[in-house]
Amino acid sequence: MYALFLLPLLYIIIFKYVPMYGAQIAFKEFNVTKGITGSPWVGFGQFERFFRSHEFWRLLKNTLSISFYTLLASFPFPIALALGLNYVRNRRFKNTVQMVTYAPYFISLVVLVGLLLQFLDPRTGMINTVLGWAGLGPYHFMAKASWFQSIYVWSNVWQNTGFSCIIYLAALSGIDPALHEAAVMDGATKVQRMRHIDLPGIMPIAVILLILNTGQMMETGFEKILLMQNSLNLRSSEVIDTYVYKVGLVSQAMNFSYATAIGLFKSVIGFILLLVVNQTAKKLKQESLW
Repeated sequence: MYALFLLPLLYIIIFKYVPMYGAQIAFKEFNVTKGITGSPWVGFGQFERFFRSHEFWRLLKNTLSISFYTLLASFPFPIALALGLNYVRNRRFKNTVQMVTYAPYFISLVVLVGLLLQFLDPRTGMINTVLGWAGLGPYHFMAKASWFQSIYVWSNVWQNTGFSCIIYLAALSGIDPALHEAAVMDGATKVQRMRHIDLPGIMPIAVILLILNTGQMMETGFEKILLMQNSLNLRSSEVIDTYVYKVGLVSQAMNFSYATAIGLFKSVIGFILLLVVNQTAKKLKQESLW
């Protein structure tokens, strides 16, 4: 057991804790030749630069709106799918539905975005072809900034719902069957059993996952957003993660200190959200992380 525990522990130490040493460059004017310790200290100068930039409020608004939209759209679907599958008695049908719903999770993000671009293509895309039969369109979906967030969120729901419901199916399997037997004897319908037995049974798991997802709200999925971005939808698609990548690695200046300060700000906000939601769950007498 200790040997099995060693590998994930080493991963966390090497890739999560050791890099914290480099976070100090957020408070310095980092110079590659001088190194981290030799670079001049500037305090909160990098943070002030970000807060005063004309990009700050747009980046914060886009990041939070995409995060809240994703959380609200994606959280209930795995629960609903798990509750439905839990009452399916045909094992072949149940296994087929599970396979079809969680298979998209294993599709590469590059492939997924490629499929989106093909389906939504204004000339040859399947969506516009169907709309053309109805006398509508064509629409250049990826060129509309107002549609970007919906395309991002609902494709994310399609990709992750099936895999996420596995956790709830495992929680449902742990509910005492005697509760359902007693409910059936009392004449309870399936909907009533879901409401009074299944939902309370999986509520602790749902609350824990909600807390963890809230702590990750500032993590919007850098790779997928970057792949879906173009000059026409940049107004609503530019988030903190993509901005950090561009100012830290893509731009000629390669301002590592500025990019690190922005990333550290994002982490602090995520940590505060985690604390607030965890404390709220405790006050509501629900499960919490600590």
